Amino acid sequence: MLPKRIPEGVRPAILPGLGVPCAFRAEYLDFDRGIHVGNLTEPERITRILKQALEARYGQDFVTERWGRGVYWRWIGFLARANRTAKPVSSDVSFGCSKLFLEVDPEARAVRFGLQVERGYEKAPRGQEAFQLAPDWDWMRLLAGLKPQTLLAREIKRLVGREGFLIHAGSWDAGPSPFSKANYTGPLQLRKALESAPKNRWAGFQLFYRMTPDEVAGSPGLDLVEAMLAAYREVLPAINACMQIELKEQPGR
Repeated sequence: MLPKRIPEGVRPAILPGLGVPCAFRAEYLDFDRGIHVGNLTEPERITRILKQALEARYGQDFVTERWGRGVYWRWIGFLARANRTAKPVSSDVSFGCSKLFLEVDPEARAVRFGLQVERGYEKAPRGQEAFQLAPDWDWMRLLAGLKPQTLLAREIKRLVGREGFLIHAGSWDAGPSPFSKANYTGPLQLRKALESAPKNRWAGFQLFYRMTPDEVAGSPGLDLVEAMLAAYREVLPAINACMQIELKEQPGR
């Protein structure tokens, strides 16, 4: 059954400081089917809400990527168009770009949002050459930043140690086995995990905040959107360390 629509005459809330209408509801994060995006009005659709909010906050055009089809999607990513355009080799693809993402994982019963950097293949199977890692992908900057005392290392330590963020590092096929405050020892640990991912498998890095079904169900839709945007703001220094451009928050946003 589809969720009830916005009653006629009821105005959506406005995201503070961003001017974006928001009528998102907690039940649009469906832990059985994914992120509800179809058959909704623009103020209800999380893809439109987050894209407009990011563009207002950073004064940049963002491209929306997705994994899924139909009414429910599993994963949504937002990448700065200027970062993709700046790439000398890979300006026509999105795989090499860092993304701010939102994901619902029915198997893990979790919603995740934060920063994602993809590696693709180091040795692409036949027919998958388009997903071969290229030298101008943000993955290369991510690896270069995983050394002691770098800005990226300090930011990861802060987010995992104080803010409750988690990390996925390695093959997507490996399933969720996140690094947390309890088992994270530093950037060299992450670099080793990333470099040991099978070269013929798709791999990636996620630095994310996680919510459970009970936490989602107990939150108004506006609060959930603000939590996503707050996580994106927290990972801003880390994503800037991985990109060829720098996102800067606009005054008053």
